[in-house]
Amino acid sequence: MFTKELERAFNEQMKWEIYSAYLYLSMAAYFESKSLDGFAKWFKAQTAEELMHAGKFYKFIMERGGKVVLEEIPKPPSEFKSPLDIFEFALNHEKEVTKKINNLVELAKKENDYASQIFLQWFVSEQVEEEASFGSIVEKLKMAEGSLQGILFIDKELAQRPLDLNQIFMPNK
Repeated sequence: MFTKELERAFNEQMKWEIYSAYLYLSMAAYFESKSLDGFAKWFKAQTAEELMHAGKFYKFIMERGGKVVLEEIPKPPSEFKSPLDIFEFALNHEKEVTKKINNLVELAKKENDYASQIFLQWFVSEQVEEEASFGSIVEKLKMAEGSLQGILFIDKELAQRPLDLNQIFMPNK
């Protein structure tokens, strides 16, 4: 049975997935304003991925007979110091998301809700991938710090990330 406490917590997590998309779109806009289109594209793809995550929560809440409640989304920052500053900020944000997912797993265990536990395992694995991805870019940016050539090289590399907007509307893929 999907309890009211789990329903509330899943709605809260859906809000944070949407906030993550909002945050990453702000970061994409910042990079685009600096003519770093590869960084911007990477964050646009990340925005789409986060909206897909929110869609998974939406669908699961509905499938469990719950009610989707859309909460207020905080305003993300729009000014940053550097590419490294942005990726460190984003990595710390992903670490907070990991904590929130882990708390959901604990709640699902406490409620003996096995369906929710199984659903959340995908997100547990996803957060390992997210932290590794951001962490790897942070390390590259640290190596390139102070080097315009290094930043432009990373920008070119990040531009290779596919941008699949179907992720937003087809979250089961």
